Amino acid sequence: MLYRKMPKTGDELSILGFGCMRLPMADGQIDEARAIAQIRSAIDSGVNYVDTAWPYHGGESEPLLGRALKDGYRERVKIATKLPTWLINSREDMDRYLNAQLERLGTDHIDYYLVHALDGPAWDAIKAQGICEFLDQAKKDGRIVNSGFSFHGLPEDFSRIVDGYPWIFCQIQYNYLDQQYQAGTDGLKYAASKGLGVVIMEPLRGGNLGLAAAPPAVAAIWDEGKTKRTPVEWALRWVWNHPEVTVVLSGMNDEAHIAQNLAIAGEAHAGSLTGEELELVDRAGKKYQELMQVGCTGCAYCMPCPAGVKIPLCFDFFNKMHMFGNVEEAKFMYIAFVSGITGSGEPGFASQCVACGECLDKCPQHIAIPEMMERVAAEMEGPDFQERVAGIKEHFKTGLK
Repeated sequence: MLYRKMPKTGDELSILGFGCMRLPMADGQIDEARAIAQIRSAIDSGVNYVDTAWPYHGGESEPLLGRALKDGYRERVKIATKLPTWLINSREDMDRYLNAQLERLGTDHIDYYLVHALDGPAWDAIKAQGICEFLDQAKKDGRIVNSGFSFHGLPEDFSRIVDGYPWIFCQIQYNYLDQQYQAGTDGLKYAASKGLGVVIMEPLRGGNLGLAAAPPAVAAIWDEGKTKRTPVEWALRWVWNHPEVTVVLSGMNDEAHIAQNLAIAGEAHAGSLTGEELELVDRAGKKYQELMQVGCTGCAYCMPCPAGVKIPLCFDFFNKMHMFGNVEEAKFMYIAFVSGITGSGEPGFASQCVACGECLDKCPQHIAIPEMMERVAAEMEGPDFQERVAGIKEHFKTGLK
């Protein structure tokens, strides 16, 4: 495992952080035994930064992490969690949520505490409610050690948030598709110039950049590389190639993926990619941008939808249809997973969208979700849709006998 220093504190942090937003599931719940084993195995392999948040897994991520860090594991890691800004209505709420998080996590302090999901308006609102005073007090009394924020806003708001408080670190979405998106490369460099550590989320764009079978047009680009690497290794190495990056979070929930990420994190030095390799990644990024239709990362902040639309799943299969070109397979999987056949039993098709707009303020990617749902419904459903749904339901009914 390679380590990089948090600039203002000197903390030696593993360049790979364990993200607890997409833990392994079983029967609709976190697979606790497996999740704890994965977290502890990663720590045993050198990971010392673990990231969670109040809403992850419907509020179950923080308590799960607290249990995973018993038996001496707490002392071996830095915990990062986040104040849910959208639930804050007063200065008193800030203390109430922080104290609840300390209890959930079974600890007396949070090492890296973030003000969650800031954009310009959210920063203005939380600042007016006293966030700066809250952070000062919580650091003074020892409940938090280092203060930071995660960002999901427009580029022009990023620098003023960086300058608005003496932060230790920030967390931004960054990958080779998002070089000009949200904070982007300019934001990464600006934060670093101010002495902030930078933690990266969505390095694989919700997993899309790490798919084992890259779209044929992208796979052809990777095949040109003199050094053969998997798509996930190209994506992670590209992020780690930036010296301004301190930690890269991965929402790991599969043992093989964890092992792969750990192996890459033992070799991915800053500045190690050649100019030729960087040009290759840029070409792959441009090709993905041509193929992808929706910039959804699958974070599910838009959920639940009042109309029952399974928004991230709808976008996922829509994107895959365009990326891989296998229309029939994508439509089959769309029905199988979005209809509820394989899960909750309740359908969540794009055509159920009533354009209420409740999802718009929640989406960190600022996607025009109702408009996009019209496109998804038009391309994924069509006039014979109900017949296909009935046929696939029968297929699954037969398959389960």
